[in-house]
Amino acid sequence: MIQAVVEHIEHPFARGLLTLNGVQWSAEKTTSTDNYETVEEVTINPPTLGAVIEFEFGLTCAVKSSGDAESVFFKWQARNKGGTWIDLSSEIEYPDDASEYKEYTCSGRVKPVTNFDSIPFDIRLVVKSGSAGGENAVAKTKNSSYIRVIYSGS
Repeated sequence: MIQAVVEHIEHPFARGLLTLNGVQWSAEKTTSTDNYETVEEVTINPPTLGAVIEFEFGLTCAVKSSGDAESVFFKWQARNKGGTWIDLSSEIEYPDDASEYKEYTCSGRVKPVTNFDSIPFDIRLVVKSGSAGGENAVAKTKNSSYIRVIYSGS
């Protein structure tokens, strides 16, 4: 049996009504806790299955604080469908005076690792407030985000 290399690309985040400029955002997630909360989570389920060779990501979000005294922290995570989450990025901090939205794009190629080495798989953005000082962390995902998976298929 011949194994073919298959490529699957999706733009799974921030779907909704069309816009005049083509930019769509997910619903805002607001949290005041210092525990990570999910902004948006999607499942990637290519039409055929196979062994993952490589993942590629271009993941964009925007974050802010409800005030100017606290930081906002966020990171992207992935897992095999229903499995244990792993970090795709280290914790990223938008420091104090984060009261205006700032866009961040995390991108790159990732080899399969334990708990993130098969399809289908889940991807999510998580956010938390910098402290329990009463300000909210706010985050949203952007529709230009993409996920590319290369795998062997039959």
